[in-house]
Formats: sequence, structure tokens, C-alpha cells
Amino acid sequence: MTANTVAVRIGLRSRPIIVMASFLGFVAFFWPFLIAPGTFGDTAMPPLMFAVLLILVLAVVFSEIAEGGIDSKAIAMLGVLSAVGAALRPLGAGTAGIETILFTLVLAGRVFGSGFGFALGCTTLFASALITGGVGPWMPYQMFGCAWVGMFAGLLPPAKGRRELLMLAAYGAFAGYFFGFMLNLSFWPFSLDPHSTISYLPGASVATNARRYLVFDGTTSLGWDTGRAITSLVCILVLGPAMLATFRRAARRAAFEAPVHFDPTAGTRSAANPAEQAVP
Repeated sequence: MTANTVAVRIGLRSRPIIVMASFLGFVAFFWPFLIAPGTFGDTAMPPLMFAVLLILVLAVVFSEIAEGGIDSKAIAMLGVLSAVGAALRPLGAGTAGIETILFTLVLAGRVFGSGFGFALGCTTLFASALITGGVGPWMPYQMFGCAWVGMFAGLLPPAKGRRELLMLAAYGAFAGYFFGFMLNLSFWPFSLDPHSTISYLPGASVATNARRYLVFDGTTSLGWDTGRAITSLVCILVLGPAMLATFRRAARRAAFEAPVHFDPTAGTRSAANPAEQAVP
């Protein structure tokens, strides 16, 4: 059986909020190409401001997801997988680009859905930062990057068997490059060497800074990103079948259900799933 389970349901009201949050996230990452230099007084202010903005956005998204459909079983699963991811990350982080956190986000997001993947990316990175002492203005960027990896994994098209495994492995490799490409934007604007051809150049055109950043990413980060991509691909190919089966078995036993809403006027309860309304 290869059916996936929606452990965290995203309601109609939550969807546009998540879309808007992701848009603001992209703005926070790409601010060097969007904001005129000197707008905030100095180059150190925008990253700090956007870090605070990302924290507020994540708080809103979590509140919407929680209100829309997350039960105690989903919270327990979220806690367990966050702890596993946080424990795995120190095993490879900082060693030749080896990153052991992304493949768990890909597999969990695939099985439990995009809402769960988004939440898991945030909580895993947050727990990891607390364990490793990696709390700083860069942490919200890392949380958003991991959240996107888990969320997009839950949005991948249907597939079964070997085709699904190869699709997830390819996505895991892409996620390794994507994560590195996005996270470099959180500190690249601090590279202000006027004699360098790859540093951020305040006042330059979007095309000029985009070219500089692509060269910067390719010459300073591509090797690390490749290590991250290979790690994710290999881990998914080797551990994916067993982990997918384990996650799906856990999902079936947990029997995640739609949230039950109480109607104070009628004194009864209603469920998002019509079949639940027959339950006394």
C-alpha cells in the first residue's frame, strides 16, 4: 500500500496565508535585488529586519495550521520526527557539505502531506539550532528553507514503487542545491569588498548583482551543495523504502482524522469528514 496520509490538514483559510508567507519568505531572501541601498540606513539592518519578519510569519502560519487541523497524534509524530532530525543533523553538518537533515523532511513530507512537511521543517531546524547552539539571525532563514523542502515534497505528483523512490531521490538532490542557493542569500549581502567581482555591490542593477551572486554561489558553495545533494540522494535510495513503509504504517495506525468543530448554537459537533458525523 503506497497511499499517503494528510497528518496536518490545511484549511481553505490557511492556504492563502501559507502562499503569502512563502511570498514574504522569498522577499526576505531576495531583498538585495529588490531594495535600494541605504533604504534602512546600513546593510546590516535588512537581514535583521527580515529575520524578525520571518519569525512573525512562521508564527502566523503555525497558528493557522493548528487551527485548521492538527490533532494530538500529529503533534506527537511531529515531535518524534523533529527530535530524530535534530539528532541526525550534527552527524554531518559542516563536514564536506554532508547534510543529514533534508532526506527525512522529504520522506515525511511525502507521506504525511505538505502541511506536515512545512511544520516539520521549522520544528526540526529550531530543535537542531537549540541543541547545537546555532541560534542567530540566520536561523529563521534556515527554518524557512527546511519548511519549503518539506512542503514541496508533499506536493509532488502521485507515483508508486521504484518510480516514486527515484522521484524522491531526484527531488532530494534538487533540494540540496536549492537549500544552499537560498541560504547563501542570507549572508552574501555582507560581502562588500569593492575589489571583488562576486561580492554584493550596493547600487548596482539587478542584473549585475544577480550575475555576481551566481558566480559567488558557483565558486564558493557549489561543492558543498553537491555534497548535500549526494547525501540526500543516497540516503533516500538506501533508506527510503524502509522509512516510507514505516511512516505509512505509523500513519495507518495513528488514523489521522479531520478536526472536529463544535457548534455552540446547536450544541453539537460537526466534522470536516462527513463520515465522522455519524459518530455519537
